[in-house]
Amino acid sequence: MSRSPTTLADEVGLTLGNLADAAAGTVTPTLRLGVTGLSRAGKTVFITALVHNLLSGTRLPGFAPLAEGRLIGARLAEHPDRATPRFAYETHLQSLFSHSPHWPESTRRISQIRIALRFQSAHWLMGRFGPTTLNVDIVDYPGEWLLDLPLLARSFAEWSAEALTLANRPARAAEAGDFLAALAQTDILAPAEEPTAERLATAFVNYLRNSRIDGRALSTLPPGRFLMPGDLEGSPALTFAPLPPPDQRPDSASLYAMFERRYEAYKSIVVRPFFRDHFARLDRQIVLVDALRALNAGPEAVSDLETALTSVLSCFRQGTSNPISRLLTRRIDRILFAATKADLLHHTSHSRLEAILNRLVANAVDRARFAGAETRSLAIAAVRATREGTIRENGDILDTIVGTPQPGERLGDTTYDGKTEIALFPGDLPENPDSLFKDDDSTPQVNFLRFQPPGVLDRTERGAPILPSVRLDRALDFLLGDKLA
Repeated sequence: MSRSPTTLADEVGLTLGNLADAAAGTVTPTLRLGVTGLSRAGKTVFITALVHNLLSGTRLPGFAPLAEGRLIGARLAEHPDRATPRFAYETHLQSLFSHSPHWPESTRRISQIRIALRFQSAHWLMGRFGPTTLNVDIVDYPGEWLLDLPLLARSFAEWSAEALTLANRPARAAEAGDFLAALAQTDILAPAEEPTAERLATAFVNYLRNSRIDGRALSTLPPGRFLMPGDLEGSPALTFAPLPPPDQRPDSASLYAMFERRYEAYKSIVVRPFFRDHFARLDRQIVLVDALRALNAGPEAVSDLETALTSVLSCFRQGTSNPISRLLTRRIDRILFAATKADLLHHTSHSRLEAILNRLVANAVDRARFAGAETRSLAIAAVRATREGTIRENGDILDTIVGTPQPGERLGDTTYDGKTEIALFPGDLPENPDSLFKDDDSTPQVNFLRFQPPGVLDRTERGAPILPSVRLDRALDFLLGDKLA
């Protein structure tokens, strides 16, 4: 039976945390923005580009406070949380501005950064009091951690049944074969022995890791910390695997009982603190979705991405709130779903990419709107790595993207060296997103390569480099615009 993801003690702690946040924000109000997305969706690049654009005053025509001249300025503020690492903005920005630009390292731990926005309100009454400041706390965390949130409402038996059902799918035979073979040779009711536990856990982790490679790009792979253990590597809380239901009540000394205890420890030590201390305190949310990577891998990956997003987004605390109710419980009142890496497509295909995104998050959108949250979907690129062009092929003119593929990227028999610029027609996205879930001749053939960051950048009047983007201004306006009105 499904259970609440939080305990009574969790709820009391959340309420006390909200009261503390409210007290701290009596002078300067604070908005907590969660940047969420599964692995390699572009979270680090998005946050870096967002902060840089606000600090440098880059022209963002779709961001109303800046376009209307009401945004006076922005600055990085003192880090608000001594227990949470600061987002390494300067290091990530340097990766994009170096002589050999490269994408910053992916998120490997939770971090956050505070940016203070000084603005003039558009409301006549508020405007009479002069400029106002809003602190925006941007919270970043590994996409793998998202996959763990649904575990809070699942028992070990429920999670095991789901995980083994997925592992036994024919499409996962190559990745899961060794793990299933090891499991078949294990007596789960026998007395627990650490070497047996380690052997099964290692085989399970290898299965998860192999399922993430580009050719597979599968998403429903919890527990997420198994793929990014950090300082918990080798700990008992990360040494377990899903098991089939026992034929009889397991003894407390059995392998099954030990794995069940370790699963519950994993939730207590890893998942619940993350949900309580960070995830449940968000006001706004952007969900970054790398749909193109799933399209490259085929229908199984697309269907798996939909399942993962639906499961993860069901954990969001969403809905409307007012200043009084916000003292007791925070709700996410706006959610932006963003299909990232839109620069890997010609702009004429962006509407189809957004239609695919809407298909993937349809269940989550319905739930959010029912709860009272406002949602929007956009195809974006926080940093644009390509420009657009055309080529002629067999008498037809094809819309293309032009850029430099990353070293090691392959298309057919060609492997790119990271220095050669190409014009690429990636293929046509379908008019009907449902066709992407069918493993037949109707599935479109597409090829999306990863490109190097832009090497030559324009500059603002003040000399700040401009990071080209696609609809980042509209994303900012939806997430922050009303709070700067």
